[in-house]
Amino acid sequence: MKQQHEVEQFLYRQAELLDSKRWQDWIDLFAPDGVYWMPADPSHKHWDGVPSIFAEDRNLMDVRMKRVLHPDAWSQRPMWGTNHVVSNVVIQKASPKGEIEVRSRFHMMELRRDDVRHFAGSYTHHLKKTRDGFRIKLQRVDMTNAQAAYDYVLQVWV
Repeated sequence: MKQQHEVEQFLYRQAELLDSKRWQDWIDLFAPDGVYWMPADPSHKHWDGVPSIFAEDRNLMDVRMKRVLHPDAWSQRPMWGTNHVVSNVVIQKASPKGEIEVRSRFHMMELRRDDVRHFAGSYTHHLKKTRDGFRIKLQRVDMTNAQAAYDYVLQVWV
């Protein structure tokens, strides 16, 4: 039960960092070789050679963060906000080496201007326990509504 609680708290903290736009702290949760991946199709097993909504290592996450935070980023005006709810956290696998595979569900509400958009789906996290807490090796985001038409693209991570 202790491990379950630690994993849940980690996922809740990750959501809080995104909602408070503390993106560098969020990026720092990833291992040096960590990847954030949102496949365009849930049948995809790897991001090489297939279209993805996101397929970012830490370097690309850093580039996205700097672009979004740039004072001239017109796509970020007026300021907007998100609210994540994470639930149904299930540890799928755990190894004695501290490697954990976790599956959870999410709902994210995004407010931008006067528009509200809803995104929902599942997360799969491959975590590694370190001296500094968990680090994300892979965060896979499978959106239930990935094929929906949107009037503007996602600017930040779900």
